[in-house]
Amino acid sequence: MPRLDIPPLSVYVHLPWCVRKCPYCDFNSHAIDGEVPEKRYVAALLGDLDTQAPLVAGREVRSVFFGGGTPSLFSAEAIERIIAGIRAAVGLRADAEITLEANPGTVERGRFSEYRAAGVNRISLGGQSFNSRHLASLGRIHSVDDTRAAAAELQVAGIDNFNIDLMYGLPGQSVAESLADVEAAFELEPAHLSHYQLTLEPGTVFFHRPPALPDEDTAWEMQLRCQELLAAQGFQQYEVSAYARQGRRCLHNLNYWQFGDYLGLGAGAHGKLTDPARGVLRTERIRQPRQYLESMARNAAPPSVRVVDSADLPFEYMLNALRLVEGFAAADFERWTGLAIEDIRAVIESGVDRELLESNRMGGWRASAKGQQFLNDLLELFLPPPPPRLGLRAPTQAANLL
Repeated sequence: MPRLDIPPLSVYVHLPWCVRKCPYCDFNSHAIDGEVPEKRYVAALLGDLDTQAPLVAGREVRSVFFGGGTPSLFSAEAIERIIAGIRAAVGLRADAEITLEANPGTVERGRFSEYRAAGVNRISLGGQSFNSRHLASLGRIHSVDDTRAAAAELQVAGIDNFNIDLMYGLPGQSVAESLADVEAAFELEPAHLSHYQLTLEPGTVFFHRPPALPDEDTAWEMQLRCQELLAAQGFQQYEVSAYARQGRRCLHNLNYWQFGDYLGLGAGAHGKLTDPARGVLRTERIRQPRQYLESMARNAAPPSVRVVDSADLPFEYMLNALRLVEGFAAADFERWTGLAIEDIRAVIESGVDRELLESNRMGGWRASAKGQQFLNDLLELFLPPPPPRLGLRAPTQAANLL
């Protein structure tokens, strides 16, 4: 049996508040009711960190990601306190990638310089579109000019490693408009673009009141033509929805997709940790911010922990690894799951036979062009088989009715 190795470690910090909940958003985000309780929440995060630090003793953090919600609602001083806390409690590499998500409509002039001084060296801007009509349909609080101004402020602050989020398949959007969004993003000179299709997620306003979206064929054309445009401008696709300039891949998200470990701090935050004795662990915090704050103030207990069953590990691993254009190496599957590649050989061969998987240069496999298009079908192959039905014999009378 292969040995279960310890993968790289990251930290995810969830800051759950936003100015207004977007109708498509299914993240654990909450519209502000008054002021953000910044001091209380930072104190809770630091307490959360202290309780989880023993789980990763002796390890070093290679990336930190502040997600939300809208993290740019928090001051640079708050972000600096959290970064300092991570450095003190766990250990932070000198060259660690530290990303902050920012809504262009919530960033005050000059604040990016303050974030950089606090330790942030990468920004992810939630632009979504450069079309005012589409921004309005998405419920965004910022304007096209806000995104352009934010990118200009990033350049002034000396943060050239930044991402712009773009969505396609928007209500009433044409193929030409999706291409125009990508071209407008190029003008701001980002190092990275996240380009993903709008989907209607359960629990969202759009799910219950669906807008008129482009049909599947039109959305697929948008994806293919935007991919071509991105490639022509030097953006290499390395994941389903991620495109980067040379040397500017997002290290934090790569760690997720390569089945690395991460501490999850904050309301509703999830984590994934590797324990050689117990296996792969999943952690989770209380979802509601108010309850999270009360819980941490009362008793900063460790998060709930679940050991991932070995039967579920292939699916959990592939759910991440097969999003990568280059796929995975067989040796990495064995190192990070503790399973043998032979355990899933039959499933892999089935994927190859169905032309959803193909060999890669790393001695492993990746999703084929067809597999990328039908990724959910490919991933379903790795789900564990359903438990056997109990062999109970029905009563004679019922049996006679069958």
